[in-house]
Amino acid sequence: MDWRKGFTAGYVLAEVDPATWNDVRFYNFTGGSISRSETDQSADLNMTERLDEKWIRIYLNAQQVSGSAHVALFTGITSTPERQINGTRESFATDCYSVLKPADDMLLQRGYYAPQGVNAALLAAELLRVGPAPVEYAEPAPKLQEPIIAEDSETNLTMAQKLMDAIGWMIRIDGMGKIRICPKPTEIAARFDAIDGDAIEPQLSDVEDWFDCPNCLRVSSGENTVELKDEDPNSRLSTVSRGREIWQQESSVTLGDRETLYEYTARKLQELQSPARTRSYSRRFDPNVFPGDLIDLHYPRQKIMGRHRVSTQTITIGYGCRTSEEAVYEP
Repeated sequence: MDWRKGFTAGYVLAEVDPATWNDVRFYNFTGGSISRSETDQSADLNMTERLDEKWIRIYLNAQQVSGSAHVALFTGITSTPERQINGTRESFATDCYSVLKPADDMLLQRGYYAPQGVNAALLAAELLRVGPAPVEYAEPAPKLQEPIIAEDSETNLTMAQKLMDAIGWMIRIDGMGKIRICPKPTEIAARFDAIDGDAIEPQLSDVEDWFDCPNCLRVSSGENTVELKDEDPNSRLSTVSRGREIWQQESSVTLGDRETLYEYTARKLQELQSPARTRSYSRRFDPNVFPGDLIDLHYPRQKIMGRHRVSTQTITIGYGCRTSEEAVYEP
């Protein structure tokens, strides 16, 4: 199929057996939406029958002249639905959580910590295996440079996310519900071009906000403290260009592999001085693009071009599987 062109969309809702992770029966539903971010997924469904807590999977059946496709959009667990009544007719609004829900419901024992030198991806995978979803991780994975101690009310999921933040990796969920722990993608997943197979609707928004970006940073770790200032006259955010100091401080520090506190401070200041330029738009569905992926936008008339990283998606379970998306420009 050519996903840049239009297609006819149909949808299937299946119950999933948590023991085998296979479809076992099917249900009727009338629509809904799927929300995806770099850290989680969820879905809202309009059901014609009551469906209490069950594992489910939503499929897209797409057809066009050049071919067809059967694509899993979301796998998760349903919550107790809300019954809505209109005369003698009733429907059930059902919230669905992602395959990460079991890990988020599992509290860590008091005193738990991730030790220095541990394989962070392996440990995160072990934390997430409390649910039925398959979990895998990429190798080789960075090791923790400093221990991470669990806080009160820390869950398996929040600790796994802290491990990912420490090594700069991500937790990725595909439509079948498989969890993969891996580095953030560095290759372009798709190109959206105004001339060659335009898939984006004409209404877009372009937002850039750097007013609160700091030019001074203080980072403390134990008894050590590093302070850095951006005093470069060629930088629009520097103390010289703006004529004032804008400070930010961090005391919760997790160093990367072989990273010094000074290197961390320099990297962090650079990150904080990279204001998010966010482009929002709606487009045709593409099964190859998930939050965290890199895409190439080429819309010169709108002055929107270059590499972007997808941050959020909302997929409408309806006509054309319309996808509303936000992507952040990465120079």
